[in-house]
Amino acid sequence: MTHFPVSNIETFWWLPPLVAFVVSCLTATGGLSGAFLLLPFQVSILGFTGPAVTPTNLIFNIVAIPGGVYRYYQEKRMIWPLAGVIIAGTLPGMFLGAVIRISLLPDPGSFKPFVGFVLAYVGFRLVKDVMVKTEKTKSPPVISDLFTVSGTSLTLEHIRYEFKGTKYSASTPGILVLSFSVGIIGGAYGIGGGAIIAPFLVTVFGLPVYTVAGAALLSTFVSSIIGVLIYILIGHWLSSSGQTISPDWLLGSLFGIGGAAGIYIGARLQRFVPSRVIKILLAVCVLSIAITYVSSLFR
Repeated sequence: MTHFPVSNIETFWWLPPLVAFVVSCLTATGGLSGAFLLLPFQVSILGFTGPAVTPTNLIFNIVAIPGGVYRYYQEKRMIWPLAGVIIAGTLPGMFLGAVIRISLLPDPGSFKPFVGFVLAYVGFRLVKDVMVKTEKTKSPPVISDLFTVSGTSLTLEHIRYEFKGTKYSASTPGILVLSFSVGIIGGAYGIGGGAIIAPFLVTVFGLPVYTVAGAALLSTFVSSIIGVLIYILIGHWLSSSGQTISPDWLLGSLFGIGGAAGIYIGARLQRFVPSRVIKILLAVCVLSIAITYVSSLFR
């Protein structure tokens, strides 16, 4: 057993990277890093419940995500204008989210229901999309040219691009407002926002899941870096309070190492898995945890 002094937990050194690898293989196929499932694991299984668990979870994103982002870049499925708009909206919200986490949600009793409601919303959006937009055709053949994005453009009004012969458009102000709101939740939760951004882009803005994955991962990576810095700075300001706010770098890095391998493999597997199957798997995982955490309000 390995003792982690910052988080004050004991576990096998190989368990965090193994769990992160399995979770990330699944979630990366939907453009998610897996952090939204790893935080409940740290809270409920490892017993890491203080505010420091949030930036520790963000460290996982910083270590794990670059490989997946590179894979989407190689496959020409990275929509840079979309990623840039999401990042611009998310960063201001991250700071506000960190303040909320430390001041209003410092203990497990208040933090777990918050996590549960966030996950419940994500899960129900995925379920609704699966039920309403049932795929009418079989998955496209695995030919790389069919999965590339082209004709990207960005204006103050719209983001536009072409994918598999179809032109897509999304409101730039709409994504900015969404990203700011998600940044608040991500800053408090410790997920960077990708777990919420990706379903919204698919269900509300009508963008295909195969194209939003790279932008969601890249925005999560950048916002996680800023989020960790925010928590470190706040931790220094509140160092006299006796509350541990700065992240557990060792634990977060172990999660990140496993997640890096999982995200890279998951990104490669995405094109072989129908988007409907991806959404169903993610919805089952998300809702199962959400029900457990929200039900704690009634116990």
